[in-house]
Amino acid sequence: MRMSRRSRTLLSLGLNFFALFFSITAFITTYWCVGTQRVPKPKCSKLRTHQCIDYGVNETDPNKVVYSWETGDDRFLFRQFHTGIWISCEENIHDESERCRSFIDLAPPSEKGMLWLSLVSEMLYIILLLVGFSLMCLELVHSSNVIDGLKLNAFAAIFTVLSGLLGMVAHVMYTQVFQVTVSLGPPDWRPYNWDYGWSFCMAWASFTCCMGASVTTLNSYTKTVIEFRHKRKTFEQSIREEDAREAFGYFRGHSVHSISKSVDYYSSQTIKSGRKTPIPGDSLDFSDIANSLGEEQC
Repeated sequence: MRMSRRSRTLLSLGLNFFALFFSITAFITTYWCVGTQRVPKPKCSKLRTHQCIDYGVNETDPNKVVYSWETGDDRFLFRQFHTGIWISCEENIHDESERCRSFIDLAPPSEKGMLWLSLVSEMLYIILLLVGFSLMCLELVHSSNVIDGLKLNAFAAIFTVLSGLLGMVAHVMYTQVFQVTVSLGPPDWRPYNWDYGWSFCMAWASFTCCMGASVTTLNSYTKTVIEFRHKRKTFEQSIREEDAREAFGYFRGHSVHSISKSVDYYSSQTIKSGRKTPIPGDSLDFSDIANSLGEEQC
């Protein structure tokens, strides 16, 4: 299906917009990874009578040894947690609120440098996407001017490709940092089980849209250049053919005019001199000679 240059630009602009929207949403949300954490059940109290351990302490005899018959997983609570690039939040077992901590503080010291690099790459990814989106909007404004449109299209393709590469690097580095933090992070944070959340899916969806926008932009640029060169080549060829026809007509007209002038000049000179010019044999017409002889005999 053939698409016009404006349609290709609109398609690239739409893909870039979705990539920018998904990336910003994933960056500011905290659902890159979700799961559960296993924590000991708190002590039962007057305010908390469920999901707790009742030691049955006798207040009159505090030295009495207390036993708990709960063993295995019955002694633990499984609380939900969700983690983003910046913050990690988990349920508070004492009330219905959430407890949030900086994920940078939770990461092991050996991984903090990579995490900061991932954060910087993610921010550059969003900035370059925004620049590419702005250039595509300017290309729509200058759609009537082919040269300016091509320049804007080329720069938009470069920025979009660079942003896609930075986004891919940022997502891969964050995944590696999180997996190391699961094993070497603080004991009170380490998840019992975990999986990737919808923010992580949106981040990779943003990367997919970004790559689609870059491919569409490069395709639009190459098609426009090829069409422009083909039209210019066709135009130059038609100009050469037209010039050749005009030159041929000019020289042909001048040649006939000069030959007729030469014949007239030569005939006038022959009449003035009174001399007969020999006529070549191949130019004689014998029928005309016979007719002339018959007229003389009569």
